[in-house]
Amino acid sequence: MDFSKRLVITPENYVWFDSPSATVTRMPLEREAVESGHTTSIVRYAAEASFTEHAHPGGEEIFVLDGVFEDDAGRYPAGTYLRNPIGTTHAPRSGPGCTLFVKLAQHARDDRAQLVIDTQSATFVPGYGGLRVLPLHTHGCVSSALVYWPAGERFVPHTHVGGEEIFVLSGTFRDEHGIYPKGSWIRSPHLSTHTPWVEEDTLIFVKTGHLG
Repeated sequence: MDFSKRLVITPENYVWFDSPSATVTRMPLEREAVESGHTTSIVRYAAEASFTEHAHPGGEEIFVLDGVFEDDAGRYPAGTYLRNPIGTTHAPRSGPGCTLFVKLAQHARDDRAQLVIDTQSATFVPGYGGLRVLPLHTHGCVSSALVYWPAGERFVPHTHVGGEEIFVLSGTFRDEHGIYPKGSWIRSPHLSTHTPWVEEDTLIFVKTGHLG
């Protein structure tokens, strides 16, 4: 929870922990408290898993990594991005099982956006060089997006004003600090710098501006 420090967790570092549901396990990436407060984690639902109805006192942001996630409002296959505002409730479950990237209790008080985006069918827009970008959500100076990197793409050296958080969805992300395969999570603090590149097609989830 020290946002002034760079933090990297790769799949070889994963340690899965039980949750209040016997059919749901979690890999915490950052966690303020065991069952409350600011949390980022990978959550794994077994087939036919369910969680009791609960509220989101600080909001919830989800990206479905694999399988199908479900709740009272619908079914969300791999590639779905969801935002549940502060105060919303649901009873999540999964018939076939699923894996989620989840961020809890990180919404601004005045951010009331409730979103469901199928990123598999959404249109990416041109970014720097050969990059393609799918904006997901922006509130104030905080933004979430998917960024597709074609093989061989190299970005310019740059500074992260407000910090940057990356989850590697496919391929392998690289910079002068290391190599990050699919499933890696990288949190870079306010005013950190790097020069990223890829050698293969790579897709990342990126959140910026929230660590300043």
